[in-house]
Amino acid sequence: MTQENDPHEPVTITDKRRVDPETGAVRDAGAASTPSGSAPEPAPANDEAAELKATLQRVKAEYDNYRKRSVRQEQAAAERGMAFAATQLMPVLDDLERARRHGDLESGPLKSVADKLTAAMQTIGLVPFGVEGDPFDPSLHEAVQHEGDGSNPVIGSVMRQGYRLGDGPVLRHAMVGVVDSPDTNEVSDPVGDQNGDDDSESDE
Repeated sequence: MTQENDPHEPVTITDKRRVDPETGAVRDAGAASTPSGSAPEPAPANDEAAELKATLQRVKAEYDNYRKRSVRQEQAAAERGMAFAATQLMPVLDDLERARRHGDLESGPLKSVADKLTAAMQTIGLVPFGVEGDPFDPSLHEAVQHEGDGSNPVIGSVMRQGYRLGDGPVLRHAMVGVVDSPDTNEVSDPVGDQNGDDDSESDE
């Protein structure tokens, strides 16, 4: 009996055609060697997502800091501009103050101009200071005259008003004369007051 007629010999048929005769699709050369089963799972993307999130947070923080810094710079530039404009107009305000002291601003066209300029200065936050009777403050006032021997320095006269921009720094110190008045917190003598009352009763 020949080998071809041996009923125990297995018969293996391998289809090496690249085109599937039933579907017409081109076969993958390595498909036959790929073992069956589920495809390998992709690598987890947790690390990449965490890195992207950290980058996004960093960019957002940098933008917030830039925006806040820009706002501060704009505010500072606006304050410098207003301070410069107010400083340039201070000589005009001094002339108007002298005219007011002489009674020239009680009526007439000059009063209207003075009122408008004063309102404009108040709009930008210019605040005058330096009034007779106010306590002397060396951080606000420049003393050019000094009278008296007391321990309570007050403003006795104002030669030139001072100005500041809102609650900001002083643009110009007030030029004042200082008077040292006696301390007003002196305590009266109760014994003397009692003696005075007794004398009044004896006279009656």
